[in-house]
Amino acid sequence: MHMWAEEGATFLDSVGILGTGSYLPEQEVSNDEIAERVPGADAEWISRKTLIEARRFAAPTEATSDLAAKAATAALEQARLSADRVDYLIVSTSTGDSPQPPTSALVQEMIGARRAACFDINVVCSGFVFGLALARSLVVTDPGAVVLVVAADTYSRILDFDDRRTSVLFGDGAGAAVVGAVPAPFGVLDVELVTRGDAHRLIRVEAGGSRLPASAETVANGGHWFRMDGRGVRDFVMDGVPPILADLIKRAGLTAEDVDHFVPHQPNGVMLGELVEACGLSGANTVRTLERFGNAGSASVPIGLDEANRAGQLRDGDLVLLAGFGGGMNVGATLLRWWAGYGVRRDRRGPQED
Repeated sequence: MHMWAEEGATFLDSVGILGTGSYLPEQEVSNDEIAERVPGADAEWISRKTLIEARRFAAPTEATSDLAAKAATAALEQARLSADRVDYLIVSTSTGDSPQPPTSALVQEMIGARRAACFDINVVCSGFVFGLALARSLVVTDPGAVVLVVAADTYSRILDFDDRRTSVLFGDGAGAAVVGAVPAPFGVLDVELVTRGDAHRLIRVEAGGSRLPASAETVANGGHWFRMDGRGVRDFVMDGVPPILADLIKRAGLTAEDVDHFVPHQPNGVMLGELVEACGLSGANTVRTLERFGNAGSASVPIGLDEANRAGQLRDGDLVLLAGFGGGMNVGATLLRWWAGYGVRRDRRGPQED
């Protein structure tokens, strides 16, 4: 076990979040504006069915990497770290700039993280939590490493606005977290990652890959649009997520009543309220951003985390539960003790204060 001391604090091999950041595009799209584009939808119906009032759409000049880079920079600034201190850069997205190169490589160039090994992951809306799990493993095996986890999506580019079941839900955005060593007993307590591949058709973009390469026919058939079986997704979430979260909390020797903050994926406001109740988390502060930002894909969890963090809601020692769920189908959950000691950092050369 490695340890070091800085200003009287003992740092062990606990792994936690050193800083957070997020970015939302400037263009706010109201329900009235969406209703003008979506047959059979009106603003009241959208609000009643989803509790979403607005969402953000990327500008024509913005791609996923642009959103990701801005969130990453904000997280590094809060952690008081320069980009050249990043050892690993993970970008979670299902709407990358292009099939190749990895979006993470573009983000690396944009922010100047020249030392970082970079890779993308695609776990759809669970991607940020899966990325945190990977980051934790990297720091455990490479003590002193700094890992930047970014989740970004631009769903506005793959929405079929003739499909009111999906097009009213989604927006664009990015969130990020810097992960590294923190003092015990803070940091990640446990992680649970689950995949149910037998349900993979519930959420999908059918064309554009090796099975159905992009062609005039696939475009004409709408194969490049996002598709979702809303009822099937709801059943998957309501049946599958509560027991997964309960097991995670129990494994840590805690109860749902011990959770101070619940930061879930933001799929639909009505379903989210039902999920909180089913998980026994009504006593926790549930972070909600969907009313203003809609469903931002894999970025929903880190956007919510950053909002709560910057609002001063997260205090040292608070128990925070993160939960992502979506395409695959996947569920990712992380339980952590929050640490707000920004500015005191460790790297391969030993302790430093930036």
